[in-house]
Amino acid sequence: MGFTIGSMREMRHIRSGARRRTHASACTTVAEYTGLCGWAVAPGARATRGGGQCSCGDPECRAPGAHVLEFAGEVPAGATLEEAVAAWERVPGAALMLPVGRAFDVIDVAERSGVRALVRLERMGLRLGPVVATPDGRAQFFVAPGAAAELPHLLYRMGWDDADLDLRCLGPGDHVTAPPSDLGGLGPVRWLRPPALDAARRPPEARLLLGTLAYVCQRDRAHA
Repeated sequence: MGFTIGSMREMRHIRSGARRRTHASACTTVAEYTGLCGWAVAPGARATRGGGQCSCGDPECRAPGAHVLEFAGEVPAGATLEEAVAAWERVPGAALMLPVGRAFDVIDVAERSGVRALVRLERMGLRLGPVVATPDGRAQFFVAPGAAAELPHLLYRMGWDDADLDLRCLGPGDHVTAPPSDLGGLGPVRWLRPPALDAARRPPEARLLLGTLAYVCQRDRAHA
């Protein structure tokens, strides 16, 4: 049996309702990030599955679906739900991206190493911040601002400066894609450790986690 006019209208209504629910969910998430976590949120580009075309409109975009929309303003930290809704109405469908270097820096490692390190750190009873997993196989640990500038010195003090580590730190000028947004058309970003109120506003110092992260990264690379 084929589609009737009524069934086509019903499908359009369902799709329209799904879009509204998705938009409402995005606005709520933005408000949670700004109001509860104290993070600014920047509208980001979206990409087709597989990272082909970017919503920024540049056919030669070097990072499809993985960069902020330069023409769109940030939703500042502390914004209310009403302010988040008003801001996101101007960029429907945008990805949620968080500026690094203000409320937090990010230590980025391979997801396999990150998951193993996370288990160790939790067993040690250390205070941890949010941790994100990306669809391209990375784990991103939120740590106190300043980690990017301190990383070479911290690695030197811990004896890891000469090690070949799959570990880097993101700082001022960088952005990370926040759950539940899609990254580069590869799939959604997800939380390995969701943000808790205190940990989101006061992430741990990088030095408290770095030794374990470096050890696991080095061990995983040696056994690769």
